[in-house]
Amino acid sequence: MSIPIALTIAGSDSSGGAGIQADLKTFAACGVYGASAITALTAQNTQGVTGIHDVPPDFITAQIDAVFADLEVKAVKIGMVARMEAIEAIVTGLDRWSPRHVVVDPVMVATSGDRLLSPDAIDALRTKLFPRASIITPNLPEAAALLNEAVAASDADIERQGKKLLALGCLAVLIKGGHGQGPESTDYLIDANLVIRLAAKRISTKNTHGTGCSLSSAIAAGLAKGESLEAAVRNAKTYVSAAIAAADKFQVGRGHGPIHHFHAFY
Repeated sequence: MSIPIALTIAGSDSSGGAGIQADLKTFAACGVYGASAITALTAQNTQGVTGIHDVPPDFITAQIDAVFADLEVKAVKIGMVARMEAIEAIVTGLDRWSPRHVVVDPVMVATSGDRLLSPDAIDALRTKLFPRASIITPNLPEAAALLNEAVAASDADIERQGKKLLALGCLAVLIKGGHGQGPESTDYLIDANLVIRLAAKRISTKNTHGTGCSLSSAIAAGLAKGESLEAAVRNAKTYVSAAIAAADKFQVGRGHGPIHHFHAFY
């Protein structure tokens, strides 16, 4: 039996809640085989990041080449890329293998508040990775940081920032509203032709570690299975909302615990 395959290119989370660990759990929960290329090792837990060890760029390229040379990758998710050199290595790999779907989650700050992206990498993210992306998935603070603007405070501001991000060359933008206020968490899917508001009930829990990683991975999983972009985004939001709702069923760590990736199974 063949199974859709997705590749995550991201950092490793030693506590298992975010990064490639969250990505691989999400792929598995969504019925997709997951492969990985690690861009950085982090020493972190639910309370914060205490260290980052960058993987040499040539070894990032070697991992990407090894996966594509043997596996039929249907979609790629790109997460934490802390340095400009890592971005350049990834771009080289993408250009060599030309995957059909590329989901870029611009991970700039951890749930704990720790900054994960160097300033010089932000420009490389905008100018080199975004033009190769099927969709980018910033949250409200990340969208603002990418544009050097204040965090959007209204629907009109969010749509305007989404259009400006779209102009950087990606095919679609999903601005995530989890950092907003009010009873609903509303995401905005924006492409050249439409703006779709995706609302879900805001869930009160501190266990949100890895939410963004998991959402972008669930989108990649949907694309790998042949879903349309809108369907992949809608299904991913449904999956992550349920994983957040089930996050308090177990206790992991003393800080921002992980969501429950396998809520449908136990």
